Amino acid sequence: MKRLLPLFFLFALLSLFGCKKDVAYQLNEEDIFPIDAQKAKLKTEGQYLAILHANLFQQALSANKVIELEDIIFGFGDKDLIHEVIISNLMNKQNVQIPSDSAMRADPEQFTLDTYERFLIRRPSEAELTWFIHYIENNPNVTSELVYFAFALSNEYLYY
Repeated sequence: MKRLLPLFFLFALLSLFGCKKDVAYQLNEEDIFPIDAQKAKLKTEGQYLAILHANLFQQALSANKVIELEDIIFGFGDKDLIHEVIISNLMNKQNVQIPSDSAMRADPEQFTLDTYERFLIRRPSEAELTWFIHYIENNPNVTSELVYFAFALSNEYLYY
């Protein structure tokens, strides 16, 4: 026991007064978006219309207009078709905020990132990003309006 006592004191002294290195960590601010968002709840027609309008015009849709459009949807049998008609009508209005085709073609990566975040509230996976960039670059007839239309009609857009 007497032999271990000096070792214990030596160990205690080393741990109290031993080398200490001050470490400073820097954190980068990052926006966190789920890459693989698990959306399981279907949006109500009112939610769908309000969010669609906000995505296209960057402003809220009035409650009266939501109710009016809901009545049209409920009175029509084919929901997919009526969604196409409503999206088309909204996109033909003057104040719709869609990037220009030249802006889309100038930076297809940023356009794709912005579109995913705007409509699906997530960042695209690397495969999705690569596919969209390739698609935009290799299809001269694709417009930003068609891309927005496709996102607004996508199955993922119907869920939150």
